[in-house]
Amino acid sequence: MASPLRIERRGAVALLTLARPDARNALNAPLRDALRAALDDARENGRVRALVLAGDGPAFCAGLDLAELEGLTERTPAQHRADSDRLADLFASIYRFPKPTVAAVRGAAVAGGAGLATVCDLVIAGDDASFTYSEARIGFVAALVGVFLTRQVGERHARDLLLSARRVSAFEAHRIGLVTEIASSDEVLEHALDRAEALAENAPSSLAATKALLARVGGPDLDEALAFASELNARSRSSDDLAEGIRAFFEKRPPTWRS
Repeated sequence: MASPLRIERRGAVALLTLARPDARNALNAPLRDALRAALDDARENGRVRALVLAGDGPAFCAGLDLAELEGLTERTPAQHRADSDRLADLFASIYRFPKPTVAAVRGAAVAGGAGLATVCDLVIAGDDASFTYSEARIGFVAALVGVFLTRQVGERHARDLLLSARRVSAFEAHRIGLVTEIASSDEVLEHALDRAEALAENAPSSLAATKALLARVGGPDLDEALAFASELNARSRSSDDLAEGIRAFFEKRPPTWRS
């Protein structure tokens, strides 16, 4: 079976490519585990000085895999909490990664896929890119992503994006500070690699210390915030609204909310 994550070296840069194009690079458990392992390897590899995260095909990442979404309401509370903690760990590992991280976003970045871009240091977006924090549409809560989104764009913009669950273009995302730069769709990856290579020329110790500083002073205590968010995420997975939202999604109808 092909790996869901393609790992390449481009000089001092590790290129991690989500490699499930037929599923719009949706985040199933094997892909999440592969990402976590690749981060650990890149952290310990002294020849890797920066990291680029990209998606194979026309979409960056569609969020949670549909097969896992369909089975979400059948899990126990303990399973929900464990899964929430693992996802929190993945996002925090990218956010706290001691080397520069650059997201190369082409096409749609949805829900957890938007979260992957959010936790990177820089986001280079194609002119075809879009970002949607869509969880509220199906009765879910973008709890973990919300912790990082608020740090990146401020509370006012985070409230708009999380409460509306609306799709925003690369250009609007750039205006509010979610996207660092916009490039033409066919040049996104090379532009992201160029930025990563330039960052990799700086002193590794300075970069690591700067990232540790920003993680500490960028907002409320990150561990405390993620613990609260993980609990909220786990509770929302057992809600009646989520069960109805998932049914409505697969039945292609508007949901009927009970609460």
